[in-house]
Amino acid sequence: MIESGPRRAVSGGLRQGDVRHATTGGGVETAGGGPDPLTIGRRLRHVRRSQGKTLDDIAALAGISASALSLIENGKREAKLSVLGALAAGLGLGIGDLLAAEPPSRRAALEIELEKAQRADSFRSLGIPAVRTGPRLPMEALEALVGLHQALGKVQAERAATPEHARRANAELRELMRRRDNYFGEIETVSADLLAATRYEGGPITRTVVDRMAAHLGFRLVHTSDLPDSTRTVTDLAHRLIYLPQPDAGQHDSRSLALQALGHVVLGHEVPSDYSEFLRQRVEINYFAASLLIPEKGAMALLRRARAAKDIAIEDLRDAYAVSYETAAHRFTNLATRHLDLPVHFMRISSSGVIYKAYENDGIKFPTDATGAIEGQRVCRYWTARVVFDQPDLSAAYQQYTDTKSGTYWCTAFVDRTPAGLFSVNVGVPYAHVKWMRGRETVERSKSRCPDPDCCSQPPAEIASRWDGLAWPSARAHAHLLAAMPPGVFPGVDQTEVLAFLDRNSPAPTS
Repeated sequence: MIESGPRRAVSGGLRQGDVRHATTGGGVETAGGGPDPLTIGRRLRHVRRSQGKTLDDIAALAGISASALSLIENGKREAKLSVLGALAAGLGLGIGDLLAAEPPSRRAALEIELEKAQRADSFRSLGIPAVRTGPRLPMEALEALVGLHQALGKVQAERAATPEHARRANAELRELMRRRDNYFGEIETVSADLLAATRYEGGPITRTVVDRMAAHLGFRLVHTSDLPDSTRTVTDLAHRLIYLPQPDAGQHDSRSLALQALGHVVLGHEVPSDYSEFLRQRVEINYFAASLLIPEKGAMALLRRARAAKDIAIEDLRDAYAVSYETAAHRFTNLATRHLDLPVHFMRISSSGVIYKAYENDGIKFPTDATGAIEGQRVCRYWTARVVFDQPDLSAAYQQYTDTKSGTYWCTAFVDRTPAGLFSVNVGVPYAHVKWMRGRETVERSKSRCPDPDCCSQPPAEIASRWDGLAWPSARAHAHLLAAMPPGVFPGVDQTEVLAFLDRNSPAPTS
């Protein structure tokens, strides 16, 4: 299994109030994390039939009709807790027996899976009649039908994982983040509980603290030199090991990777069913890691002091917790709106102006494509995030006011040197909120008229006329622009390579 601890899924992405705790060792309880009505119904029917009792026998004990009980057993009606209690008592069971998450038998598990598949919109759209899952359906046919639905699901997921699908998924996820002001309180709660359980006392999260967190959750971190090239980490759920690359890239990178891998386990992720879920899980584990590297309580104490002094700076957050500027900037967006009433935007762009990551809830208008995606679009050359590359000192943050069609924004940007080249990390706020920020006294100012092509994307008419028909540039086109999305539930991961790695590194069994 790659970067995952598939035990319980946080269905449909995390929602406020879903996560209750995650520090008692290895999973997240969720408000929707119990069995679904179909599983409860199948368990109820299995026990009733095994005792030789009829629908009328048990329905009467619960004060409901036999037809109502039939609907409950078929998962078409969700029973109240009081009704379930009466049904359980009538069968000589505790209510916990009915609420057990596992189906009562292999056949019941297959019937449940087939019924769920046939109730899905994707199946109904095919116009194929559903198959009844009664006792007359042979076990071999049931196995075959479930197998066909699983295979069909994989084909549909691979067809959906196109570049266009990826862009749409990114746009939808960014909209979710905007609605929540990029703040996920349930993950903050999980992280705070984990910090308390591992005796964190403040300051930067050291590697020793990360090891304690892993041990608390029943895992051990192992650095290795032969990690598969297609992975960042590999989690061995059988032996509770998390394999990480050798920490050549710096301590905080190693810590972040370890915490992200633990995030899959703590947040109860299951194998993603499509690319949208894969992206959502990546956002959730990145948030989880950041909320541990820069804990909410300590970070807010620092930021509130800075706000009172009208001296908020991303550099202070970076230095206080020994993290990268990008981690500090992104973490600031998690906390700024919810706790400081500061609308913000964030960007990470290449030196050529191409957006790799971005977020906003302050009204700034990023360039978008027809699907609403911003990744891969080029920002205005007069924005702070691009002007910073022109500064003589790339080791210092650069501040600038920019007048745009959606308003005036103050931004601070910092150049990040990476093996892949130079990138800038930019955080900005509307002019009305700049009074809280360090660097607001800057006299640097520019004006952007984008998306008007005359602003910066179209050459001046005089130059264009002079060189008309006389210039032929050779584009630096990347091969990945033409490639389809990598197939599989973990896009781009070589599963054969991963399993071979686990076989090589699996601890020898003890006698």
